[in-house]
Amino acid sequence: MANEAVLWIQKSPPIPYTVADATGIEKGTHLKLGDPRTASQTSGTDDLVAGFAATEKIASNGQTKLGVYVDGWFKVIASGTVTVGDPLGFAGIDGQNYVYSNRLVANNSGLRTVGTAEESAVDEETFIMQLNPTVIAQFVAA
Repeated sequence: MANEAVLWIQKSPPIPYTVADATGIEKGTHLKLGDPRTASQTSGTDDLVAGFAATEKIASNGQTKLGVYVDGWFKVIASGTVTVGDPLGFAGIDGQNYVYSNRLVANNSGLRTVGTAEESAVDEETFIMQLNPTVIAQFVAA
């Protein structure tokens, strides 16, 4: 796996999430949230955001809990152009840990936002982001 998030400034300690024993997860992996309170590697652009893996999880080692950073500042890799202040999303396609700007997404109903760009970047460039998972909801008048 490539492009793991690297902790730059820690805001709070990692929060424990349930993980599958048979699954290996590298430190810094972008994680999506499942029910009940389960984290696994992100696989697309519309995943619910859990955060970033704080430590490595070795496959089939009997461990079913993993610390997950849910806030803080991280060095990440851009997919496409990112401008300072942009809301960011996961682009975890093919096991790659990228983040992209979702500022220009035409229909952002239900869009998952992982945080905010603290710097501008171009495709494949490292930049600082603030991790602050949210869901942008579009409300429709009844």
